[in-house]
Amino acid sequence: MKFGVVARRDKTEALKLAYRVYDFLKVSGYDVIVDRETYEHLPEFDEGDISELHEFNVDFIIVIGGDGTILRVEHRTKKDIPILGINMGTLGFLTEVEPHETFFALSKLLDGEYHIDERMKLRAVLKSGEKVPDALNEVAILTGIPGKIIHVRYYVDGGLADEVRADGVLFSTPTGSTGYAMSAGGPFVDPRLDVIVIVPLAPIALSSRAMIVPSKSRIDLKNVSTTRESILSIDGQFYRYLDPENEITIRESPRRTKFVRFTDEIYPKYTMKIKRKF
Repeated sequence: MKFGVVARRDKTEALKLAYRVYDFLKVSGYDVIVDRETYEHLPEFDEGDISELHEFNVDFIIVIGGDGTILRVEHRTKKDIPILGINMGTLGFLTEVEPHETFFALSKLLDGEYHIDERMKLRAVLKSGEKVPDALNEVAILTGIPGKIIHVRYYVDGGLADEVRADGVLFSTPTGSTGYAMSAGGPFVDPRLDVIVIVPLAPIALSSRAMIVPSKSRIDLKNVSTTRESILSIDGQFYRYLDPENEITIRESPRRTKFVRFTDEIYPKYTMKIKRKF
């Protein structure tokens, strides 16, 4: 097996643990590569084992960080490589183990005592043709001017679903339902389901409410205003200003995010982290 190691760059403890993981796997006889940004913040790794994230060609990626680090890995890697997340963040919804469990978890992974949890993603296609990353959590269309609203229509499978005047609209996966979408009043969705959650942000009309549609739906969003820019945000990691004429189509991505899991429990983990969040 071949492993990749990625660490949160702004936390010394994460970088040091990344080196310990790297050393453990190397001493155990496995090939290991480290992403360049991790190396630049802790240049103790062998330079021959350094690679750019988009060039990773490994069997597993060990990510030491929080949800933001995992999303960075997801946006930059070209292959659907299983991720083992070690929580060095604030909430760690996407991570699997805590730092003190690291080497126990690695031993179970090496012994084959794990399963792969696959999560759906969303793909946003811009009329302009610009390529943007797939979303593991959500695609958000936000007002480009603080204090001003956007005016958009969105269609589900060709039919008008709603016309919204609001701060924005979120299109979330079940994985993202415990994040931005929940904070905006959306429902908690079992991550084993394949659906898309649509949540208006502070809409003017009381009739504009969150809705859930099948994952196979095609969602087309059009800006009614011909003068006001909006912002496209993907997972809170990628941002683009959109001109008023730039229409967006949102569909389920053919790609999946794969996580290494050691238990089948869903609700205890999620409800505990939701309570911690608030």
